[in-house]
Amino acid sequence: MARPVWTGVLTFGLVTLPVGLYTATEDHTVHFHQLQRGTSDRIRNKRVNERTGKEVDTDKIVKGYELEEGEYVVVEPQELEEISPGRSKVIDLAGFVDLHQVEPVYFGRTYYVGPRGKEYGKVYELMRAALDRSDKAGIATLTMRGKEYLTALRAQPGVLVLHTLHWSDEVRDPADVVPELPQLGAKSDSKELRTAEQLIDALTIDWDPGDYHDTYEERVKRLVAAKREGEEVVGEPEPPESTNVIDLMEVLSRSVEQSRSRGRGGGRGKQDTDREETSGEGSASRSKTSRGKETAGRSKTSRGKETAGRSKTPRGKETAGRREVSRGKETAGGKETAGGKEAARGKSARRRGSSEDLAALSKAELYERATAADVPGRSKMTRDQLVEALARPGAAA
Repeated sequence: MARPVWTGVLTFGLVTLPVGLYTATEDHTVHFHQLQRGTSDRIRNKRVNERTGKEVDTDKIVKGYELEEGEYVVVEPQELEEISPGRSKVIDLAGFVDLHQVEPVYFGRTYYVGPRGKEYGKVYELMRAALDRSDKAGIATLTMRGKEYLTALRAQPGVLVLHTLHWSDEVRDPADVVPELPQLGAKSDSKELRTAEQLIDALTIDWDPGDYHDTYEERVKRLVAAKREGEEVVGEPEPPESTNVIDLMEVLSRSVEQSRSRGRGGGRGKQDTDREETSGEGSASRSKTSRGKETAGRSKTSRGKETAGRSKTPRGKETAGRREVSRGKETAGGKETAGGKEAARGKSARRRGSSEDLAALSKAELYERATAADVPGRSKMTRDQLVEALARPGAAA
């Protein structure tokens, strides 16, 4: 059983809970030793006086803060200990925030939080369940190993987790470090944007971390095994060419069609294959189009009417409750409406909460509705789960 890296108490209002922190992750990176080329001699790092070239013992080394070149203020180890935050043993939850408000760039390391004794199990589970249902994170400061941290406490199934957060002045402004960022508010072509959203929806999958693994680590191990046996090492293929802006709409449309025809739930390798196919000039496996119209996996349309898997009425109109698009006009329930197509969000209020209406919304729009309706656990839901939750009676705003 692992030992806690920190022990203390967690306070929640007037509630005090003795807890311990346990390291939540471990490193599986393949490590190498440094050798002198042509030998098996290890290379060691030594602390050497740069003026004399002689090695210096650790107990004779002090810290120095450089004021100007060659001018230092020497600080002794005990002086740093005297001004350190000390051995604070309290995680005081000062407030709670919505989880989606904390940008991922602020997260540092993750620790599991466990109760220090079975007698505290009820209080522990109460706090975990309350955080889980509220979909919030508790913000607190923590002193550990002579350093003060900003932290966020949140709930996972069966356990509380504590994330160390970067202080605000530690997070760089992207505009200062990333060149050639597009300007905020730049307008995108609406058709391209809608197609990109369709592609995201078509490629949406349920999150299962077990579906992913470190392929680079595996390739390194295969490289080592191949070199040991004297076999030839085959390198990885070059990345696909960048998409030309002129071809963007065509590539997006093909990507949507491919993802729909293959269905959802493809693994990581499938997604990589899709990207490789859509980045080239074409593929024999792609469905042919006629006069710019795509027909892969869809029923043929007549005079702009789409009948994908739907029954037709004798005059080519769709059955009741379905749309009919004819000469720029839209019908609902077989009756023609004046004013052309009606947006999904413009449907009547009595059907606004139905799954058919909700399916036309993007995940961002669904999340906004879920927030307004205070749907619990919404930040962890997939698009389909949001639709299902909002379709329940009284759920949608």
